[in-house]
Amino acid sequence: MTNIQDIFKKSNVAVITGGASGIGLAAAKYFAGRGMSVAIADLGGDRLAAAADELKGIAGEEEVMAVETDVASRDSLEALERAVLQRFGRVHVLMNNAGIGPETSIFSPQANWDHILAVNLMGVVNGTRTFGPKMLSHGEPGMIINTGSKQGITTPPGNPAYNISKAGVKVFTEALEHELRNIEGAKISAHLLIPGFVFTGLTKGDRAEKPAGAWTPEQTIDFMVESLERGDFYILCPDNDVARPVDERRMAWAIGDIIENRPPLSRWHKDYADKFKAFLEQK
Repeated sequence: MTNIQDIFKKSNVAVITGGASGIGLAAAKYFAGRGMSVAIADLGGDRLAAAADELKGIAGEEEVMAVETDVASRDSLEALERAVLQRFGRVHVLMNNAGIGPETSIFSPQANWDHILAVNLMGVVNGTRTFGPKMLSHGEPGMIINTGSKQGITTPPGNPAYNISKAGVKVFTEALEHELRNIEGAKISAHLLIPGFVFTGLTKGDRAEKPAGAWTPEQTIDFMVESLERGDFYILCPDNDVARPVDERRMAWAIGDIIENRPPLSRWHKDYADKFKAFLEQK
């Protein structure tokens, strides 16, 4: 198991996509606070510049860079890697965190489907495939952290494109960790961050204040670091409304649809509502 003190340390380098706000910015602040050089990638020049200024206040001008990057574009990710390597020489932490969530249904416009899959899924796939080879080749300990979602595991009704994208991130990250641990001499590990309800630009909607049930991005990153210290692959975050045992039962019920040959998404099926409620309340 990799000691994260060997990774999150002064002179090492972290790259965070979706780093201008929310979980990504909270992670960047944590890494900067550990003395790491930090590169944040996002869209929106003013927002990105403001985030970079915050980070420079923590780590210093020379240790921070901000690169406008569209993770839906492999060319843009490759340009990001070139810029980071030119500035900092190598990368030890890659956090594929950029994500979007426009509403979709099965037959909603193609553009929303294409955009969600390109950012949420292919942004993770191509980010890993772009940065991973050189992270492996420099021979120093490091990690790739991909931001998934509970919706990619329990796949609730509503916004199927988002659920599919996050289910894909789960499967990809599992395959990534399997491959990394079977490369002789590899010192890079993979981890799946599964946030709970976090108050970010993606989830806030019209709300100006954080709901009582939501965690802050900083709480999520604190939990992530605690989990990484234990060597966890699945970083299953609770929040103020949903404790881990509830998440575990919801996930167990979801896989039980296959094992028990129930209808898909039976948790929301009228014939199984009472059975799910009883299952959830079991001790």
